[in-house]
Amino acid sequence: MTAASQNGKDALQIAREIVMQHGPTRDELIPILTDISHRLGYVSPEVMHEVSRLIGMPRSQLFSVASFYSMIAIKERGTHVVQFCENAPCHVVGGRKVWNALRETLKLNAGETSPDGKWTLITTSCLGLCSVGPVVVVDDDVYGNVDAAALPEILARYE
Repeated sequence: MTAASQNGKDALQIAREIVMQHGPTRDELIPILTDISHRLGYVSPEVMHEVSRLIGMPRSQLFSVASFYSMIAIKERGTHVVQFCENAPCHVVGGRKVWNALRETLKLNAGETSPDGKWTLITTSCLGLCSVGPVVVVDDDVYGNVDAAALPEILARYE
């Protein structure tokens, strides 16, 4: 989705509305950026500049926060976002095999989006689901105790 418009509204106007809903303070930065990312698909450089102006925070600091959290997209993502937990507990129970199978199946590396715009593959340091690792999240759907053999069936649900 482009930053130019969504449902006839300018992306900058949508960002302004979200900032005003939360309040133009640094304390609300993560909820603001998360809501913008969800609503627009990602936080474009133009939107980042506008949020910076509205809350009085340097763009460099804003970008630093936005790029740290995997739930905040700072570039366009595919229709389906696949997140993989790369923390030690998931890897101890077979995560490395699942990760390699994901990369091979999607033909993507971490942070990449498929040329057709269907898939984006990202890693996250922890999803908070260590007891059911390895964990894969597709869009908002969580899959625990995943093994490489289960990936084709999981991904087929999003065809």
